[in-house]
Amino acid sequence: MSLFRDDGIVLRTQKLGEADRIITLLTRGHGRVRAVARGVRRTKSKFGARLEPFSHVDVQFFARGSELVGRGLPLCTQSETIAPYGGGIVTDYARYTAGTAMLETAERFTDHEGEPAVQQYLLLVGALRTLARGEHAPHLVLDAFLLRSLAVNGYAPSFDSCAKCGMPGPNRFFSVASGGSVCVDCRVPGSVVPSPQTLVLLGALLTGDWETADAAEARHVREGAGLVSAYLHWHLERGLRSLRYVEKS
Repeated sequence: MSLFRDDGIVLRTQKLGEADRIITLLTRGHGRVRAVARGVRRTKSKFGARLEPFSHVDVQFFARGSELVGRGLPLCTQSETIAPYGGGIVTDYARYTAGTAMLETAERFTDHEGEPAVQQYLLLVGALRTLARGEHAPHLVLDAFLLRSLAVNGYAPSFDSCAKCGMPGPNRFFSVASGGSVCVDCRVPGSVVPSPQTLVLLGALLTGDWETADAAEARHVREGAGLVSAYLHWHLERGLRSLRYVEKS
């Protein structure tokens, strides 16, 4: 029997029995972890209130054996709130749908339980903090998070130089299958011709240039969101269920 302590973001919860829940978290040190929280569905459970989606928590786990992730699910025996991001997210539809898509993305990119994914964890914490504070439009925060998640997992798209031959940009064409912007000689069937301003917007979201991103026109934001969704779908091999509910403007 071993005790483990880590901090993490609650990604989702599932009912278990009459009063328990299975909590899925993305943790700093152990990656994605599923654990059982006893009695958290009772109405007077303060413990359960801390383990809701979007919550940033310090958690103690009790596991059989020397590893946190093993044959059976560990028990979540204690939690302390680090930041209750849900309070600034769940009361606003645009923030809530964007945040839900972030949680789903983080879970999809950490499909092996127990494997550390520190960059993905830090991205999620930062994105939820920004979303909860209302610093930028929710759909822009989401697209920035999606692009950076793709990048830290090895799928960074190009929005300037040709993704195939490296020809300096800007390049007119964009191909999801080719990795982003492509030149006229490297374009493939299915390539699209987005607005140059859309590619500038996406590059700004990827690099954190919020002054440029916040000034983008709505039509370029919508076009960019479509490209991000298609690119994410290609690399995840199936789309996000929550993405269809996100407000785009």
